[in-house]
Amino acid sequence: MKPKPKKEPKKEILPDPAAAADTSLVPTGKSVSVANPDSFMLPKQRNYDIAFSTDYFITQLDNSLQNSTYQAFTGDAFYFDPGLNVLIRIGVNDLMNDYKITGGFRLSGDLNSNEYFVSYDNLKKRVDKSISFYRQAREYISGFSYLKVHTHEGKSQLRFPFNDLASLRGSLSFRTDRITTLSTDIATLSEPTVNNYWGSAKVEYVYDNTLNKGLNLWNGLRYKLFAETFRQIDKEKTWLGVVGVDARYYLKLHRQLILASRFAASTSFGDQKLVYYLGSQDNAIIPTDIFDYSIPIDQTQNYGFQAIATNMRGFIQNIRNGNSFALINNELRFPVFQYLLNKPIRSDFIRNFQIVGFLDVGTAWTGKSPYANDNSFNTEVLSGNPVTVTLDRQVDPIVAGFGGGIRSRLFGYFIRSDWGWGYEDGVVREPIFYLSLGLDF
Repeated sequence: MKPKPKKEPKKEILPDPAAAADTSLVPTGKSVSVANPDSFMLPKQRNYDIAFSTDYFITQLDNSLQNSTYQAFTGDAFYFDPGLNVLIRIGVNDLMNDYKITGGFRLSGDLNSNEYFVSYDNLKKRVDKSISFYRQAREYISGFSYLKVHTHEGKSQLRFPFNDLASLRGSLSFRTDRITTLSTDIATLSEPTVNNYWGSAKVEYVYDNTLNKGLNLWNGLRYKLFAETFRQIDKEKTWLGVVGVDARYYLKLHRQLILASRFAASTSFGDQKLVYYLGSQDNAIIPTDIFDYSIPIDQTQNYGFQAIATNMRGFIQNIRNGNSFALINNELRFPVFQYLLNKPIRSDFIRNFQIVGFLDVGTAWTGKSPYANDNSFNTEVLSGNPVTVTLDRQVDPIVAGFGGGIRSRLFGYFIRSDWGWGYEDGVVREPIFYLSLGLDF
């Protein structure tokens, strides 16, 4: 028998890459050579339908207020701190990142002091547009009364960029404050509920040429100039104006060694004013007793809102107060292991570990200058029966704080710990330990 001839394997003919690159598909399905440009046809265009997808979903511990609006002044020396609570935030955007929606809420442990917020951003054109709504409820003790304040604010904002570094921003807002005295006896039961309705406008110029060199490490300059005005809609002679500046400069001394400096100042004027409480540190978890009630507030200033002026380490809030403040902060930031090791560091905690030395100098005052005689901290009233004595005293309005601390990121949180010594009237106070969350100053 003759052996069967072997079958040759079929050869697979692969397309020539050069030939494939030399043709284009058109809607008719025909291959057209690019050598003949007259035969080229664009593919059929389809409309882009806006569809949103989740950008992030965050659940974290947080102790910062989610809105930069001022707190309503209730007539007593107290600034509401939300404390460490659970914050839930979600953000969605479209495919082109032209439209963004952000929302979230914070729930306190007692379920009485909560925050809710939602915002919509349109970033499609050169001028960015946004609208937002914010609601806050806070409950606290004022004197011998329990107060609950509900704040609702709607805001519309435009941002016009001049270039990559500078922009002009403007906003209009409407705000309501409802102040309710909670009933604990017959006297508080008869206290009326106070409703205030405010309209406001704000304009800001923002410049930022900083470069990020690491976590909480920058090089360059950033600053903000702002002016805003408030007016109660349903009442006469309630105009309030505010102007201010916040400038920060980050100087590279050597490699990752950074000297960070900040100057902040603001003043309020008009029929009503804004009171600033100087002292403590932003987003502090410790100490828990953060407000100095022994420093009087000038009730003749007709304050409508209140805010804190930080950082002034070495003191708690309200070491000075007034309708104006000025503050200088300096920090020497030394990322130890980034500076000493010339190799990648795998541990996030070790890589971002920093030693910091700081110096804070500032003051808050009423009147034309910090050394004016009509400042409230130069007067002490001793009430008695039947005599009331007013003491005039001369107190140095400028206070300072110095010390050091460490920083790093742990479990995703940038934690700051500082030991600060306060300096007032030539006396160095006992140190205060601060534990706080957040970046920069």
